[in-house]
Amino acid sequence: MTARLADIAAQAGVSEATVSRVLNGRPGVAAATRESVLAALDVLGYERPVRLRQRSAGLVGLITPELENPIFPALAQVIGQALTRQGYTPVLATQTPGGSTEDELTEMLVDRGVAGIIFVSGLHADTSADMQRYDQLRGQGVPFVLVDGFSPKVRAPFISPDDRAAMGLAVTHLVSLGHTRIGLALGPKRFVPVLRKIEGFQQAMRDRLGLSPAESEELIQHSLYTLEGGQAAATALIERGCTAVVCASDMMALGAIRAARQQGLAVPQNVSVVGFDDSPLIAFTDPPLTTIRKPVQSMGQAAVRALLEEIGGTPAPPSEFVFLPELVVRGSTASAHGVESRGRAGVRSRGRPGGVTPAAG
Repeated sequence: MTARLADIAAQAGVSEATVSRVLNGRPGVAAATRESVLAALDVLGYERPVRLRQRSAGLVGLITPELENPIFPALAQVIGQALTRQGYTPVLATQTPGGSTEDELTEMLVDRGVAGIIFVSGLHADTSADMQRYDQLRGQGVPFVLVDGFSPKVRAPFISPDDRAAMGLAVTHLVSLGHTRIGLALGPKRFVPVLRKIEGFQQAMRDRLGLSPAESEELIQHSLYTLEGGQAAATALIERGCTAVVCASDMMALGAIRAARQQGLAVPQNVSVVGFDDSPLIAFTDPPLTTIRKPVQSMGQAAVRALLEEIGGTPAPPSEFVFLPELVVRGSTASAHGVESRGRAGVRSRGRPGGVTPAAG
């Protein structure tokens, strides 16, 4: 027991006497210190005494479209940790091809009495979907928050990255490297994030290169949000003479790199590639991927805060909270042939100052 107390005290940065007081539930310990000791227990793998275990405030459902794209597990981890810190138990429900639909997963979670639901990249992002399903959910008294996507037909908090600003960052970076033939590879056009990326891309191409929307339209290729989808889209764009490809996900960007290599082109010497998300481990690809970092930490924490306000009966007016992305320059972008670089790999540049911009929903 003495050895265990010493380990916990060292981990928490407090005295053994303080650890003893916390474990025995004695008064006279600051709340922050108590939390440090309990966290040390968790880190060292010791079970918390039964009387110190936080009673669950309830279940909260998290519905994601898939887990193959590493950005979804990353977001789920942030949301899950934030919920756990507030005493809630996260329940992850994932759609799989041929498996349960969003509506079926929602019904399952409601039947289990969840306190609320967070939807990530769900049907709320699909302009062709019926939004009445969310009205029905609200009618059942279940609070919810929607991440990645927006519909003016749904009265709820929305959490989104600034897709338009993201495309501006990517195009500006590539133009600074001398690229003038820049392609955009993204998912099906019916999705709100896709439409916003197109708007941002066309605006940036007009501002930086003087191209009209009609002229930049031929530089846009729709496909699937997969490695294979990125490969197919990039193949088409490279055949149209693009020396750089901006992709709507890191997975698509890896496909774009494969497409270039299959055509005997080197990345970034012949073709520059920019991803979107900054998924875990993407910095260790070959070459390390230049990408637009999605503010996953801020978005996940904001989603939990908004949901807890809804659960607590003090919801903010229905709004969309738009978080600014960040350009992370690595090794998959370089000067266009014969053009001297005005940027350096490894330099990180941010978008507009600030962290979150609330916009009326």
